[in-house]
Amino acid sequence: MSESIIGTSVTRLDIHTKVQGQRKYPQDFNMDGQLYAVVVWAEYPHSIVKHIDTSAAEASPGVVRVITYKDVPVNEYGINIKDQPVLVAEGDKVRWMGDRIAIVVAESQRAAEQARKLVKVEYEPLPVVTDPREAMKPDAPRVHEERGESNVLHHIKIRKGDVEAGFAEADVVVDGYFITPAVEHIYMQPEAGIGYIDEEGRVTVIAAAQWPHDDLHQIAHFLNLPEDQVREIVPAVGGAFGGREDMYIQHLLALAAYVVRRPVKMVWTREESIQCSGKRHPFYMKYKVGAKRDSMLTAMEIEIITDAGAYASTSIPVLSNAATFAAGPYKVPNAKVDAYTVYTNNAVTMAMRGFGATQPPVGYESMMDRMAEALGMDPVELRMKNLLDESDVALTGNVMRGGVAGLKETLRQAALAAGWRQVGGRWIKPDLGQASATYKRRGIGVAVAYKNVGYSLGFDDKATCTVELSLAPNGDIQRALLKIGASDVGEGVWTALAQIAAETLKIDMSKVRLAFLDTAKVPDAGSSSASRHVFVSGNAVVRACQEALAKRDAILRAETGETKVVAQATYHGREARATTPFDPQTGLCEPHCAYGYATQIALVEVDTETGEVEVLKIWSAHDVGKAINLEMVVGQIGGGVHMGVGYALTEHFIQQGGRAQTRHMSEYYIPTVRDMPRELVPIIVEVPDPWGPYGAKGLGEMTTLPTAPAILNAIHDATGVWIDSLPATPERVWRALQRKG
Repeated sequence: MSESIIGTSVTRLDIHTKVQGQRKYPQDFNMDGQLYAVVVWAEYPHSIVKHIDTSAAEASPGVVRVITYKDVPVNEYGINIKDQPVLVAEGDKVRWMGDRIAIVVAESQRAAEQARKLVKVEYEPLPVVTDPREAMKPDAPRVHEERGESNVLHHIKIRKGDVEAGFAEADVVVDGYFITPAVEHIYMQPEAGIGYIDEEGRVTVIAAAQWPHDDLHQIAHFLNLPEDQVREIVPAVGGAFGGREDMYIQHLLALAAYVVRRPVKMVWTREESIQCSGKRHPFYMKYKVGAKRDSMLTAMEIEIITDAGAYASTSIPVLSNAATFAAGPYKVPNAKVDAYTVYTNNAVTMAMRGFGATQPPVGYESMMDRMAEALGMDPVELRMKNLLDESDVALTGNVMRGGVAGLKETLRQAALAAGWRQVGGRWIKPDLGQASATYKRRGIGVAVAYKNVGYSLGFDDKATCTVELSLAPNGDIQRALLKIGASDVGEGVWTALAQIAAETLKIDMSKVRLAFLDTAKVPDAGSSSASRHVFVSGNAVVRACQEALAKRDAILRAETGETKVVAQATYHGREARATTPFDPQTGLCEPHCAYGYATQIALVEVDTETGEVEVLKIWSAHDVGKAINLEMVVGQIGGGVHMGVGYALTEHFIQQGGRAQTRHMSEYYIPTVRDMPRELVPIIVEVPDPWGPYGAKGLGEMTTLPTAPAILNAIHDATGVWIDSLPATPERVWRALQRKG
């Protein structure tokens, strides 16, 4: 192989079988003698379960077993804190409508559904708390009495410099309050799978998952089994976006198989999927920002309150990310941040694309435009002067290095592409032309954002890869098999890792294969999250391939005649940069091992009679370090912008009194092709990360971060009104226009 395969648009490895319908998703698996299971869901968002009567259901025709808490060896689980019951016990509490009372297992789906109605549960309803700001008050109903005297799950504070002195030296101070809603992941494939006991007696689950090896830890814990007695297989996955990082069906299938010792299949309805799965965290954000007349920021004071919902899930890591990115990618010498995540009786909130870095840009990028307006300065120019650069000190006291130049480069390339001009060192906004009607206003908005690549704050982020080479007698590589536990949840990570392997081994892509993701057969590569696989798992692949080549060369030198080489390597994110946890008093730390950078610019038209916002064009610039696969990079940008447009304009998972009011897919407004920008301009910036495989950085989540604030700033540019709560629905925009007059 002479030409590099890195940067070429290799066709995705799984695309043909998916398009031709040959590839199996979890609901496509069936086994001889399988049973069918359904969940008995809680009927109140906050209540004590007084009594569970399963006798009528158990006597129903076709029912094999009604599983309750009595069948769970250790009735607790959780990805971060084990504060969730697998099944709620008599005398214990229901804390949200997604809590499970029982699992009905029957010979047919129909029999299971009919018997579900016969499970009788006596509840004692309790007062409900659904606003995290109310839940922080001392007299608020308590969601977890066992976890102390408050509903506050976690509080992070950051103290940098002297914030009062910073505001004292400011010539201009602006403030704002922002609310972002709960958002549904809305992946196309609802929760589904099958659990069974395999030929070696292991409790086995086939399901969609983002981190199957972590699921093993949790399943083994509540079943009180050694981890080598549990196995998870991940076939094709119909999207995830963070929604499959927690277990929502894996543990139920494992429990059912463990109890009945037969294959058990479960497929949720779309309504169950929407109402009983985790959401993106709602954020309540208060900002105060000071700057001098010369445009340099002097201080920021920020309060962030997030709704954790009923259980911890990943709320603390999400909050941690939000705190580290609260001030945006800007030089702020003095800062005070207080960030809280709070239990309520709302839906559990969890990982979603951006993982706590998606909500703060709605606040800090709006504040940058308000500051630019107050200073009479172009918003691009203000940002350019304040963006972090090499050796600058970020919010948490860490020194930026290693490819941070890509941050300004995304802004520079996006602004120039959108028509900004540089004249005498000043940035000049483009002429937008006439709106398409007299009652419409045209505006343009810019937003910059950055986010971590890999796990943070002292976590040992790592991935392990095994490479098996089949050799010809002369040492030529005939086939390379990669074994790595990286779930491909739609982003194309398998193809990217195969390209990295082919490049390192100097062989054609057709000779590279990836082993099926089965935890019994492939090593742990961590979660398909944190935009980490190309960086962390990619480095593991490079290292394993280099090790395999070294072994191959040793064989040739020794002339042993061996035709197979096996090598394994583990890469730790701390090798790029060792991260540290927050200092408990100041919050100062080395938070992240690597970063990705993005700028987006939105051109919109606002109908002043209806409040409707049309996104005409988005320029989307991303520093990917090195594009491993150009077409997949463009695809990620398209998908991320689509999600960002929905976040900005339409998407809101509505709850009232702890009950979902958004119950069906038809009631949740994801953008269609008609809502997307007429034109999307992807701009790929390549400033190599010195620790990334072939210079690559993460990309997947960064594509969503700037979209909503860019659109909000464009709405203001068009109309003069600030929209501080998402989504910017026509009603919300219209009311803001009416208030402005």
